[in-house]
Amino acid sequence: MIAQDFLGAIRYRLPDDLLRPDSAMKKRIGIDELQPGMLVEKLDRSWLDTPFFRHTMTITSHQQIAQLKACGVQTLIVSFHPEEVADPPAVEQDIAVDTALPATEDTASVPSIVPFEEELPVARQVYQAAKTIVQNAMHDTRLGRAINIDAVGQIVSEMTDSVLRNPDALSSLSRLKRFDEYTFYHSVNTALLAMSLGRKLGFDRSALHLAGVGTLLHDIGKMKIPLEVLNKPGRFEAHEMEIMKQHVLRGVEVLTSTTGLGDSYIQPALEHHERVNGAGYPHRRAKQEISQFGLITAVVDIYDAMTSDRCYHKGRPAHEILQLLYRLSLEGHLDSTLVQHFIQVVGVYPVGSIVELNTGETGIVKQINHQAPLTPIVLIVKSAGNTLLSSPHEWDLSAQVETLHRNITVILDPHQTGIDPTLYLDKKAA
Repeated sequence: MIAQDFLGAIRYRLPDDLLRPDSAMKKRIGIDELQPGMLVEKLDRSWLDTPFFRHTMTITSHQQIAQLKACGVQTLIVSFHPEEVADPPAVEQDIAVDTALPATEDTASVPSIVPFEEELPVARQVYQAAKTIVQNAMHDTRLGRAINIDAVGQIVSEMTDSVLRNPDALSSLSRLKRFDEYTFYHSVNTALLAMSLGRKLGFDRSALHLAGVGTLLHDIGKMKIPLEVLNKPGRFEAHEMEIMKQHVLRGVEVLTSTTGLGDSYIQPALEHHERVNGAGYPHRRAKQEISQFGLITAVVDIYDAMTSDRCYHKGRPAHEILQLLYRLSLEGHLDSTLVQHFIQVVGVYPVGSIVELNTGETGIVKQINHQAPLTPIVLIVKSAGNTLLSSPHEWDLSAQVETLHRNITVILDPHQTGIDPTLYLDKKAA
């Protein structure tokens, strides 16, 4: 069952923080002076240009030094302090400032955390506005006009605020999809999922904004693909697939020539089809050559694409695609750490999942529970006798006090149940 498949991923945790005493002495040294055991505080380039993607790291081997040299690092700042600092997976990003599109709000301000139910109506409005913005951007691109990058920056700032206020509200809307407007919805979903994952990784406001802009525009190159290929109601022939693959470099061309965006913003468009094992396209880059933004976009792009209805296939249930991502990470296609974090972000039972309870009732997952992933909040819509309820009722599986405890036994295929989760969860945004 899915609970067993992901048990290891669910239990995976990162340290809450990296503690660096202010009393530590710092010194700039040359790369040839670097030795194992030294704590690196800063490089002469962005950490995104290295395989490590850290804010700081303790050097544990000569191989790490060689990797830094290979990335062109010449000088770096190290900290001399008797206490050792652990070397966990990426908790915080150190991203070079890209002034081409600054966040429209004060990057030092962090909105106050608010409850899920309070943020959800705001998140709905932001989601629909983002869909309109990306639709306009793609329309302009197809007509050869410049993208309104100020509008893109503004909406991503609003998305950033929403993710910072409550990381679950906006990401829960990724279930919203429309077959006839797949490209627009997919772009928004990829962006909000990437930003939610970035929030989980500890990205600051500037990094979230970078991730949001880049992923919102990651498929802009599809507007340069002939419509007869892009909208073909069936699987691509080999030559058609080669044409489709051109959307990556065409997108980079559009973003470079019409927006003035820097490299950090363009990485999602360039690298979302690259794979950790070097089997992707267009440049067959391996993990150490792919930015963290590219690695993140690859994960969320597959998840949303595979859970969406397309011209040639029905979207598959979210839990099946989480299993697929987990398997792809084990096989070396995707970054395993990012996949584990992503599973924690969307939940073992993602919002919108249709589930059967041990009571025989049918419910829709309304809100995930990060503290107890197997016990989300469920909206019960069918009785044990398979009768639709005129008044569905909410049930928090983690807060049960009576003798009969409800729990999830089976995840159902929405196409077979005839239940549309959107009609129950988000009528205003449908």
